[in-house]
Amino acid sequence: MIDTWFKKDLEKIFNTHPIVVIIDESKEATFLLEEVKEKYQIFNASNEIDELKVKYEIEKKGADGTKYLIYTNTPKEQLKFIREYCETNGSVEIKHLDRYIKEKVVAHLNINLHLEKEELIAAAKVSLGKDQTYWMNLSHNGASEIFNLEKEILPFLHSPKTYLNKYDKAVQELFFKKVNELIGQVYISKSSEVLATEVVFYLLDGLANNNPNKVLLDVYNNWLDSKTYQKSFDVYLKKYKLEPKTEIFNYHPAHPFLAIDELWLEELGKNISNKSYCINFLPRINQRISNKAVHHLGINFWKQIKILLEFDEKNINQIASYDEAVAFYTSHFYKLDKAIRALYATFLDRENLMEPLQSYYKNYAVIFLDKWFKYIEEYKSNQTGKLQEIIDNNASKTAIVVGDGVSYEFAQDIIEKVSKEYILSKDHQYIFAGLPSETEHNMSQLYIDTGKVVAKKQDREAYILNQNKDKSIGFIDLEMVNENTDKEHYLICSYKDPDKLGETYQQKALKYFDQVAEIFATKIEQLLKNGYQNVYLLTDHGYVLTGILDNSDKIEVAFNGNVKKSERFIRTEDKQTIDTDLLIEKEVVYGNFNYCYFTKRVGPFITPGVYGFAHGGLSPQETIIPFLKWSNDKNQQDQLQVMIANKKDLNDVTGGLFSIVLKASSTASDLFSSERKVTMLFFADNKNINESDILTIEKDREIKKEFRFGSNATIEVKIVDAVTKEQLDKVIVKQNKVRDLGGLL
Repeated sequence: MIDTWFKKDLEKIFNTHPIVVIIDESKEATFLLEEVKEKYQIFNASNEIDELKVKYEIEKKGADGTKYLIYTNTPKEQLKFIREYCETNGSVEIKHLDRYIKEKVVAHLNINLHLEKEELIAAAKVSLGKDQTYWMNLSHNGASEIFNLEKEILPFLHSPKTYLNKYDKAVQELFFKKVNELIGQVYISKSSEVLATEVVFYLLDGLANNNPNKVLLDVYNNWLDSKTYQKSFDVYLKKYKLEPKTEIFNYHPAHPFLAIDELWLEELGKNISNKSYCINFLPRINQRISNKAVHHLGINFWKQIKILLEFDEKNINQIASYDEAVAFYTSHFYKLDKAIRALYATFLDRENLMEPLQSYYKNYAVIFLDKWFKYIEEYKSNQTGKLQEIIDNNASKTAIVVGDGVSYEFAQDIIEKVSKEYILSKDHQYIFAGLPSETEHNMSQLYIDTGKVVAKKQDREAYILNQNKDKSIGFIDLEMVNENTDKEHYLICSYKDPDKLGETYQQKALKYFDQVAEIFATKIEQLLKNGYQNVYLLTDHGYVLTGILDNSDKIEVAFNGNVKKSERFIRTEDKQTIDTDLLIEKEVVYGNFNYCYFTKRVGPFITPGVYGFAHGGLSPQETIIPFLKWSNDKNQQDQLQVMIANKKDLNDVTGGLFSIVLKASSTASDLFSSERKVTMLFFADNKNINESDILTIEKDREIKKEFRFGSNATIEVKIVDAVTKEQLDKVIVKQNKVRDLGGLL
């Protein structure tokens, strides 16, 4: 604010005269010159020779409209050659900077400030660019308001070496004194980095002892909420040594210590069978879930713990039919499966933390599976021929993503990641897998509508092509989908995960599941952008996680005759005598085998090899599988329709140049349809070879752009929305090299 008043003093003289002399006997007002150096030509006159030079320069230029500001520390009565400018033009005298500041505050705000000289000058420097509120706060609260520590400390902690460079040494020293006061220290000269570390450790001590400084707590919350500053907090946190203490719950709810969360979780595990303890623990969990520290530091497991603790087993008892069991799983129980998967991914190697949570989950799983298998005779697969069914039921351009081992609960992760601008069908979002729920059998069910088991993927694809000779059908690995994937009317996209990951790494694969979901979502969006009106997601089977296994969890059976054991089912040639409380029998013919036996538990049969990620069984986790459909039904009425207007001219182009003419039209008349930003993408041999700048095209206008063929005689040009990347139009441009020879042939 002092800069505003200083400028007014100058303007008052400059309004009628071209020269102002600043007489700064205090030698402390040079910072004010920085605020006007772009507006006036400034001269420094520190002695008589300088005065003479200044006078000569000004007189030489004459009256050319330039405004001159002469700065000197010499008292007016001692000036020689520029004294007359003081008399004929005007001067601003600052004998004592602190008095000058006080006078301005009184004159403009009618406020008397009771600050020491050092504090007053520092306040003036800090006030640059601020309004009168700054000075009013100073008058009410004194020197503590010179710096707004809540705002100043955070950038200082983030970059202690450079942030205070905007202040001179005197102001920096005062800032350091105020910071020391804040953390209860006596000021001692030290480096800014050391002081910053002391401040952060003081903050962390406060959080560890549940008595943080209020100002620093606000700084802390802003720190963790700032994308600009977040990373610097992690650096300090790694240096901080957390002292152990007896009372593990005497920490501030916003603390950033993962080790403390894990101690809390361990204590919860010891008491997890105590309902009243869990109910009383929930408010602490809710605090952690809503806290910024939890989000920033990736302490995400409390959300899953909350799901486990809030699940009500009484609802399972109300299930009275197979349909109700299915509805209960797809509405409620899948959330437990989703939660336990996330907890396994975090704590599988921490048995002391995971084992109580697993036991808690399995207790509910046993109760629900009891109901599920009570009505299992009504189970009927409807997976067979699903690909053909989709092709038959969709005349519009359609893509089908076929995942391997995408459980119903994991599919919810994919749903969350796909942009909500695309419409997810609310019709039944699941189907029932074939039995046994394993890859070869169920992939065959998807592709082969007769139900025949076909081992090789290429043979299954050949079957689809043979059944649809009149249709344009393509096959691609999902990972290969890009902006250029749009040729076929029906496109079947295969993806080997998460099943391949699970078979390779077992439960260690769970830490990569988020990346797998991201790939599914990204490619689904890309297909919709590429012009596929509908994109389906389906799979062969789900999976179960065996978790931490005891020998008692493994199921041993003594079957006779020709027997083939898998982790989740057993094939036999002959009918066996079984314990119907433990096993269920299905007649399933495969090779020399006639029967399949499934366990009614989550645990596996005893088999050679490792355990963990398994499928093939009859549990809802393995057999209720996603059947999802997204549509690109965005209303185009409020968007300009951008098209390539000269497609006919591009099929046979003579010469090395070609032109693309874009035309925009819309039936809407609102503001949002007046223009659209687009980009042109250029492809040759399925590779992106070029991209245009962003073009803004207005309604009912045309844009013409010229390009070179270069070394490519055939180029595919796609027009996409510059923001959403949605494909709007495309054309194949072909160069006629024969005609370009000018008739020489």
